[in-house]
Amino acid sequence: MNKKNNTFRLVLLGMLTAIIIIQTSIPFLGYIPIGPLSLTIIQVTVIIAAIVLGTKEGAIIGGIWGMITFIRAFVAPTSVIAPIVFTNPLVSVLPRILIGVVAAYVFHKMLSKKLNETVRMSIAGVLGSLTNTVLVLGLIYLFYREPYANFLELDMEQLLPALMTIVATNGITEAFISGLLTPIISKPLLKLIKK
Repeated sequence: MNKKNNTFRLVLLGMLTAIIIIQTSIPFLGYIPIGPLSLTIIQVTVIIAAIVLGTKEGAIIGGIWGMITFIRAFVAPTSVIAPIVFTNPLVSVLPRILIGVVAAYVFHKMLSKKLNETVRMSIAGVLGSLTNTVLVLGLIYLFYREPYANFLELDMEQLLPALMTIVATNGITEAFISGLLTPIISKPLLKLIKK
């Protein structure tokens, strides 16, 4: 790899880091409220890093998002439940790191010889997004079942169906958006990095 390419990769990593920081700090750039849903689109940035730069960089960008979530849970929580669930790095950091790992693996390894680039990017976007949704909600259910049920004002028996509803509404919508946006943004960046 030549020096120009290394410099471009480092600049791109820095830009994606800045975008993650902006998306988590400015309302409506990373979390978009649409009716009763609050859609997260920050995972798209992590997925793009994973596709364009690779597994390690995707994990780094995801880790940065996770660390911001973790720190904010202590100093400026985004909800009443955030200080309870997101102060655990298994819930706030690990799923975000794994977005990059899953997206990179799907795009670069699992589907690399089977499908064309655009389809692979879309599938990586969908699966990367679902990785975040399923892991965060699954870990909340595993570790914080009772406080989360209280937060949602539900009985314990109602919690699992409620979480499945969140996956079916927010999770599927976020995955669709990720699958749509990932190739649109990743393709031009991948061309630039290959030059």
